[in-house]
Amino acid sequence: MNIPLAERLRPKTLEEYISQTHLVGKDGPLFQQIKSGVLPSLILWGPPGIGKTTLANIIANESDRPFFKLSAINSGVKDIREVIDKAKQSGGLFTAKNPILFIDEIHRFSKSQQDSLLEAVEKGWVTLIGATTENPSFEVIPALLSRCQVYVLSSFSKDDLEQLLHRAMNEDKELSKKKIKLKETEQLLRLSGGDARKLLNIFELIVASFNSEKITITNDIVLKQVQNNTARYDKTGEQHYDIISAYIKSIRGSDPNAAVYYLARMIEGGEDVKFIARRLLILASEDIGNANPTALVIANNTFQAVSVIGNPESRIILSQCTTYLASSPKSNAAYEAIGKAQQLVKDTGDLSVPLAIRNAPTKLMKDIGYGDNYKYAHNYENNFAAQEFLPEEIKNTQLYNPGNNARENAQRQYLKQLWKDKYRY
Repeated sequence: MNIPLAERLRPKTLEEYISQTHLVGKDGPLFQQIKSGVLPSLILWGPPGIGKTTLANIIANESDRPFFKLSAINSGVKDIREVIDKAKQSGGLFTAKNPILFIDEIHRFSKSQQDSLLEAVEKGWVTLIGATTENPSFEVIPALLSRCQVYVLSSFSKDDLEQLLHRAMNEDKELSKKKIKLKETEQLLRLSGGDARKLLNIFELIVASFNSEKITITNDIVLKQVQNNTARYDKTGEQHYDIISAYIKSIRGSDPNAAVYYLARMIEGGEDVKFIARRLLILASEDIGNANPTALVIANNTFQAVSVIGNPESRIILSQCTTYLASSPKSNAAYEAIGKAQQLVKDTGDLSVPLAIRNAPTKLMKDIGYGDNYKYAHNYENNFAAQEFLPEEIKNTQLYNPGNNARENAQRQYLKQLWKDKYRY
């Protein structure tokens, strides 16, 4: 049996595990929990190929627990109940050594499938470890999420990935027989997209293309071999993130033709329609915003519609929304405003809210000046009264700068009329 390099190199212990020191380093929460033997149910959230499944296996091995695995792609409620029954029989109930149930791609589970896990997790029949590439706040039901710790796994750094390549050259039984020289790594790292599994698959493909035992790997060689063997290393759907990136950038770039092409690529590839609709919802606010507020309404309605309708008809709704958003005026002013505001909060800390606009629910608060001199806007002409809303230390700071389009130019004129030179509109 020809076992892929990524599988042959899969770490078995925490010491072999590369990266994620914020979780599994000596001071990391997972390290402490594994060593103490008291492990909560948890969700591992991060991009593909960074070791979520590997970490789940290591946790089971290091904590000496029975390990059961399900994939959300091909498991139903019946499969979940069967594996929970097996898990209950394999370990002592209500002990620190209860079995681990690992669910890969837990974001693909329906609400009813996730509901079927609740009792087992709540009563301690299993310790759940879920792996997801999607934000669990959106994809995991609140009742289950509240019973789990969420740990975010970071993308691999360049050093991490190069360390992985050297480990393959030095420790793999097959590759260590060859004299491999890594002259250049840029294209290997770029083509992997930070995915360790993909990196090792490409690396193995390149090495296998040489007939000699002496191998020198350069950027040109990598590009040539990968272009000749795209289907071989990419046929398992690893283009997923490249396609969604091209899709979003095509809409942002106002090209409905390219956008609908990449939409078709995703639909033909069996992509989850809710995944696509969610990206449209984010884009409608991030890249269009107040240049066309209706975009957010349409994107939200699209998400609701495809959630109800499903395939194959969802393709029509997604196409309508995609072409509408691509053809819409663009602005990232609202997106930039919250980014500036968050950075300002980090830089300045918890500044005092001006007394005039503080809440005054008690007599004491009123007596010490909370709410004094507050001007109720609707009592004034044009429903506006000039007053200071920002803390004293950052007054007059402009955070929202309307974009250069019809709607936001109108906003700019309106704000300038109200605030005169205060915010430099």
